[in-house]
Amino acid sequence: MSRLHNLVNNDELKRRMETSDEERITLSFYQYHQIEDPAQFRDQLYKSWSKLNVYGRIYVAHEGINGQISVPASELETFKEKMYSIPFLEGIRLNIAVDDDGKSFYKLKIKVRKKIVADGLDDSSFDVTKRGKHLDAVSYNELADQEDTIIVDMRNHYESEVGYFDGAIRPDVETFREALPLVEDMLEDKKDNNIIMYCTGGIRCEKASAYYLHKGFENVFMVDGGIIEYARQCEEQGLPNKFLGKNFVFDERMGERIGEEIIAKCHQCGEPCDTHVNCANDACHILFIQCENCASQYESCCSNKCKEFNELPEEQREKLKGTIEFNGTKFGKGRYKAFRKDEGLILK
Repeated sequence: MSRLHNLVNNDELKRRMETSDEERITLSFYQYHQIEDPAQFRDQLYKSWSKLNVYGRIYVAHEGINGQISVPASELETFKEKMYSIPFLEGIRLNIAVDDDGKSFYKLKIKVRKKIVADGLDDSSFDVTKRGKHLDAVSYNELADQEDTIIVDMRNHYESEVGYFDGAIRPDVETFREALPLVEDMLEDKKDNNIIMYCTGGIRCEKASAYYLHKGFENVFMVDGGIIEYARQCEEQGLPNKFLGKNFVFDERMGERIGEEIIAKCHQCGEPCDTHVNCANDACHILFIQCENCASQYESCCSNKCKEFNELPEEQREKLKGTIEFNGTKFGKGRYKAFRKDEGLILK
């Protein structure tokens, strides 16, 4: 019987990925579909895809599947055959990463969840199949230019901080669950306008568009395939790219370059930068933006406090874990910002 979980240490798996020269392709997909037994389906996928050395993170629920993975280039066609042999996944679009070094994932994780995206909605209270209209890149560019069009970023604040569609409303939220009611309130008096929503690959907008139609919004649209597919179509068709900066992604890459602009700043020195990292102090691990100079100065940590903690012997660090408050225990993702002293804020 095939094992249904990883047995190798995470550090070793990361080392193997970083030193491997194997060509891998990063892609994402989702499909809403009623799955009767998610646990059994999860095991079926794990047995099949682990044999192909597929890495990534997949969520399975009664409502469907949501996945971000990397596949060896040599196994891509075999993977597609196996995926498309599953009736409800036959022919679904695979969003291929735009800026990919093949180092996006280092192991395969397939988890059973209550929902494939945490939205906090009661799906029985509205028709989740009545969704907004999909826009390809050409249609998006045309509609975005119309005066009565409102563009809404359905992602989290730390995603939109490094990149967004020109002119978009960007809610200051940490979760999709928070964004839904906030956007509804913001647009309460705009229910007759054209509302275009977008997210990374499209999945959040599928549910959000149905919810807003239920709430009385008349003209709801969404970017088909999200930022990833929009960027691909723009490049393929030579279209004007209305996305500024970088697309945040939830894998080891942390982002992929879409527009050439750098619209964010290093959270430590304030210089232009859009590189997301996690603090090297595992007891903190906060997500923040750090430039190369600050990474060198603070040894990839978010503060002097974390740098000094990391310099302690491992045995001492283990004893102190849980007794010291770091930025990662005080702030949410991307909330910590320590700018230059000459701007009036002192590095912590």
